[in-house]
Amino acid sequence: MANTVHFVFGIFGNATALFLFLAPIITFKRIISKRSTEQFSGIPYVMTLLNCLLSAWYGLPFVSPNNLLVSTINGTGAVIESIYVVIFLVFAPKKEKGKILGILTFVLSVFATVVFISIFALHDKSRKLFCGLAATIFSIIMYGSPLSIMRLVIKTKSVEFMPFFLSLFVFLCGTSWFVFGLLGKDPFIAIPNGFGCGLGAVQLILYAIYRNNKGEQKKATTDGSMEMGLSNGKNQKEELSKMDQHQNSNV
Repeated sequence: MANTVHFVFGIFGNATALFLFLAPIITFKRIISKRSTEQFSGIPYVMTLLNCLLSAWYGLPFVSPNNLLVSTINGTGAVIESIYVVIFLVFAPKKEKGKILGILTFVLSVFATVVFISIFALHDKSRKLFCGLAATIFSIIMYGSPLSIMRLVIKTKSVEFMPFFLSLFVFLCGTSWFVFGLLGKDPFIAIPNGFGCGLGAVQLILYAIYRNNKGEQKKATTDGSMEMGLSNGKNQKEELSKMDQHQNSNV
């Protein structure tokens, strides 16, 4: 029975995490349409790629038994984030492109180093410990990305930059993998996702407090389309960039 419940929470965690990975599609449709990255930041996507790669590696049977569901969703996430990074590099200005390529080189170097050490220098429990610590650190960093949005909500007393369903799925994703980690007695899954569960809960509480203060939605284009309820000009671009970081919370 315990194994069945463990599996069910893993499946649910896969579903909610997939939603979060796909959330930035709206942003990238805009980038492709305008053929420009504008003021969007590519850093969250590159760092999320690293988190997915490390988590997918940690979930492999020869590193961490009984965590294959962790590998499946993070492997999928790595593919999705790679597509985002490639699109960003295609449409980014030269200076931004150079910065993202530098960070991407760092990310791939870190992942390659973890893989090399875990294969050739470590075995069994020491391998799981090393890979688990690496995955945990970057999972916590990824879950911490919505802090800027939460700070903005408190400052403006408005939730117009914090979509309800994204906050909900951050909470559901964190909770699912937290329970999955507890049932599997795996602190490297339970700890970072417990952190994500808590942050997701705080976001929902903030939404409940400020839900009636969504701000005035404005038209961003002359054809009458709505740009996600954001203000025009420089402030719009800055908040869209912050919103990207919120959308990239993951497992």
